[in-house]
Amino acid sequence: MGKIVVYAIGGNALSSPTGTDMEKSALTLAKVISDVIDLLEAGWRVVLTHGNGPQVGHLMSLDSAQPMDEWVAATQGMIGHNLALNLESILKRRNRPETTSVLLTRVLVDSEDKAFKFPSKPVGKILTDHQVMKEDWDIAETVNGPRRVVASPKPIEIIDLNVILSLLDSRAIVICCGGGGIPIIKENNHFKGVPAVVDKDHLSGLLSVELGASALIISTAVDSLRKNFGKENEEPIANLSISDAQVLLDEGQFPKGSMGPKVQSLIEANLSNPDMKCIICSPGNAINALRGESGTTIHQ
Repeated sequence: MGKIVVYAIGGNALSSPTGTDMEKSALTLAKVISDVIDLLEAGWRVVLTHGNGPQVGHLMSLDSAQPMDEWVAATQGMIGHNLALNLESILKRRNRPETTSVLLTRVLVDSEDKAFKFPSKPVGKILTDHQVMKEDWDIAETVNGPRRVVASPKPIEIIDLNVILSLLDSRAIVICCGGGGIPIIKENNHFKGVPAVVDKDHLSGLLSVELGASALIISTAVDSLRKNFGKENEEPIANLSISDAQVLLDEGQFPKGSMGPKVQSLIEANLSNPDMKCIICSPGNAINALRGESGTTIHQ
């Protein structure tokens, strides 16, 4: 069997249940599927992770009473189903031996994590004045208006890791850890879901290390990292050492709300396994990025 690659997709890149930007989402999805097939044909075993921000936000607006961990589980199934349908069609046309497997993935977090005392992750849509007054939530003012905020604790353990490994051994393309996983805590020897969001990029990095992956690819809207992004002196970055990446992070070149978590995830993964290829690239460029012909590679 080939080497393992963890390929992470942002939630905004996938079809939104609101029906907006469907053409753009369909094009991005086609590029993601193309990447997966290219990786398989190059001999890689593929694990797909994905975001779920727009999808969870939409569902929460329909029913705010449903526990948040259940909405995370629901979107894992929805998005995984969509990815699997598209992949299976191509696999059969190409006479590939692989199948797909969608795994609802649980992630253990610490109930004493300080993130629960200082919730900071915005979820769902902008709240009305009525909702602000009515709902028993932690609410913070954002650039666009008041939003619910929840904890973003660090993952301790991927509960279903051994299942993921078994599925890979069965030649499955495993779609897992969606939206940062379903956050659970252990309480009196029982598992319990909690209203929290585990950072999806951080979890993808942890997954790649735990699986012993040879590559971690974070697929995003830009084709590479940029220094001075959006300015006249903007510079694309093809290769970036961990030390230089940390300097740029500290300078605020990679903001916390966008590229920062991705870069931090790649740094941590490469520190844990210096032989792992840690890459940011745009959908459709996975193989070229692995060859060093596009994207940004972070290394020691």
